[in-house]
Amino acid sequence: MSIALATASIEPAAEQVLRSLPMWFGQEEALRAYVRDTSLLPTFVSTEQGVIKGFVTLRQHFPQSVEIHCIAIHAPARGQGLGQRLLAQAQAWSVAQGARFLQVKTLADAHPSPEYAQTRAFYERAGFVPLEVFATLWSQQNPCLQLIRHLP
Repeated sequence: MSIALATASIEPAAEQVLRSLPMWFGQEEALRAYVRDTSLLPTFVSTEQGVIKGFVTLRQHFPQSVEIHCIAIHAPARGQGLGQRLLAQAQAWSVAQGARFLQVKTLADAHPSPEYAQTRAFYERAGFVPLEVFATLWSQQNPCLQLIRHLP
């Protein structure tokens, strides 16, 4: 497996990855926006024999902070450490940009989704801590949890 900054459009591959994860990316409008954003924002891809297995897209809101806009691993490739490797690349890139904080927004635990419980556990294992819950940022049915990690 290798990880590199995408230098060409990965939209078809990103869509394939996201569609393999309907419990996380089941809202069509959001899925299409995430796919489009891979061409607009810095995106790192994990590939194996030229096939994209996962990606992370980053958004730098301010010089001091970067957000993980989207991270996804193709369903059959989950559990192999690719998410951790993409996250490490996102952190290294953020530090190189001069950022001091890396943040991510995900579904808060007020929502009973077991899939998003896995997501929160992933980020907590990586050193992210909860910062705030925005009960209506996305919708009342989808409370948003913001997690943050201080970068070295």
